[in-house]
Amino acid sequence: MAHYRASDTKREQFRRYLEKAGVVDSLTSVLVALYEQQEKPSNALEFVKQHLGVGGQTSADTEALQQEVMDLRQRCSRLAEENKDLKTRLQRYEPVSEGGTTAD
Repeated sequence: MAHYRASDTKREQFRRYLEKAGVVDSLTSVLVALYEQQEKPSNALEFVKQHLGVGGQTSADTEALQQEVMDLRQRCSRLAEENKDLKTRLQRYEPVSEGGTTAD
């Protein structure tokens, strides 16, 4: 019987450790979110992985990718503006005919 109590004590210590670290709350939140889904995902494990990764800290890779996305959006915007400007300048020299092609 003493072995049984030692095992219970270890379990209780581990449970308190998980609660103190916020693991129990995080898992509970994810499982509640899964439960509340109108259409259950086909892969519940993937759902849990995605939702556990969302909260809290972001990895360096994620931050680098987010920065790259912002840089590329800015570059795309600049290129679109440059494209618009070049089209305007081109029309000064090559007027568009009624058929939508440039006059030769």
